[in-house]
Amino acid sequence: MGYHLYMLKTLCALLTVTMELGFAQSEHVKRLDDAAIVISEIMSTKDREIPQDLLNKAHCIVIVPGLKKGAFIFGAKYGRGFVSCRKEGGVGWSAPGGVRVEGGSVGFQIGGSETDVVMLVMNAGGAKKLLSSKFTVGGDASAAAGPVGRTTTAETDATMRAELLTWSRSRGLFAGVSLQGATLREDEKANQDLYGKPIKNAEIVLKGTAAPGAANKLLDYLNKYSSRIGSK
Repeated sequence: MGYHLYMLKTLCALLTVTMELGFAQSEHVKRLDDAAIVISEIMSTKDREIPQDLLNKAHCIVIVPGLKKGAFIFGAKYGRGFVSCRKEGGVGWSAPGGVRVEGGSVGFQIGGSETDVVMLVMNAGGAKKLLSSKFTVGGDASAAAGPVGRTTTAETDATMRAELLTWSRSRGLFAGVSLQGATLREDEKANQDLYGKPIKNAEIVLKGTAAPGAANKLLDYLNKYSSRIGSK
């Protein structure tokens, strides 16, 4: 009797762990899908997209899909998303690494039932800083609100000098936004669940780590809109 009870408890414990792992993976898979939808919808909105020339110059992109059910993505809560960088040679995009975004200026809290955030890292120095364990917008790298439209023929000095350009979308409105003071950290839990082991964003991005199947849609869209750095 004691042996059977022990086996029953063991099976229940294993089932619980399996269910928790499955839930965690499905949560991050859903977030990857949301990130893919965000970049697709933004880039397919005529004259209200990220300027193509800036996307083509970008070394990395961070996409943070909005929190649901009326919660603010920033402030007391935080956003979770993914970073992907150009592969070695500038052709294609790396497997995505998980990021958490916390804090920041009032520019974050623009309200709405969901807020999406997109960041472009515009040079190799900014990319290196971004892949550290902790990165502060406007502190570790110069940042500016990104312009909106097909091209940036009227680039400002701030845009041209900035290592990081930032946008947000809420209630259908897409615009550059100041994210000064926001902190980006590695999402260790997301990476563990998606890659099946503890792994750093720098390793995912810089060492050619194979992307999980769940990231295919996101990478397909990134390659669709800018397959290589400096592409026309």
